Amino acid sequence: MKAGGRPKRRKPVRYRAKDSRSLTRRSLSVFAEVLITLGLVLVLFVVYQFWWTNVTAGQLASKAQIDLRQAWRATSTPAPEPTSFSVGDPIGVLHVPAMGKDFTVVVKEGTTTGVLNEGVAGHYTSPVESALPWEGPGNFALAAHRDGHGAKFHNIDKLKPGDTIVLETERNWYIYQVDRTLPKTSKTDVGTIAAVPAKAGYTEPGHYITLTSCTPVFTSLYRIIVWGHLVDTLPTDPQHFLPAALL
Repeated sequence: MKAGGRPKRRKPVRYRAKDSRSLTRRSLSVFAEVLITLGLVLVLFVVYQFWWTNVTAGQLASKAQIDLRQAWRATSTPAPEPTSFSVGDPIGVLHVPAMGKDFTVVVKEGTTTGVLNEGVAGHYTSPVESALPWEGPGNFALAAHRDGHGAKFHNIDKLKPGDTIVLETERNWYIYQVDRTLPKTSKTDVGTIAAVPAKAGYTEPGHYITLTSCTPVFTSLYRIIVWGHLVDTLPTDPQHFLPAALL
């Protein structure tokens, strides 16, 4: 400040327009990088969920079927059908021609995530303890993934009344015929796997089979259901030649 004069005023600082534009560009660049990163993460997740899990589960499922058949061949006389299984124990091999030529899938005890993620079909023990085919009247209820982890029931929607479903065990062939399908129901609809599933049109005890999976594909919002009844039981032979129902 000069003597006797007024204080010198500082000029206000003004941000230039180009500085503002530069800040905007940087913000947009960061936002774009975040979107790209999220997109890559999503792509990797999809690849893992719907491709890689199919690869690993397919390997596990193939080994499970090889091991099961080797165990069958190792015995000279088929053992009686077991009265119980532990979770994860193999029960047999399911044949469903409508799901694909020569389609087979190992059936194991239980429907836990750990069991189903092995690329197999699981036998319901909860919330309803479903029957085994060689027991008295009841419902042999199964579940399998529709996508990812082997996607063994991916083509469950292809089944229609009159189609054949066969369970192969060491001792017997259990041959079922599809009676009815339910394209969509609640995931909590436990009546679909009841001993006498009313929605299938059954009114009295019998030897039934139920297949369940998720729907629509790539979601787990609802369940798709297939019901059938036992039409024949045939003994296996040492070579496990296919019955006429599968030829």
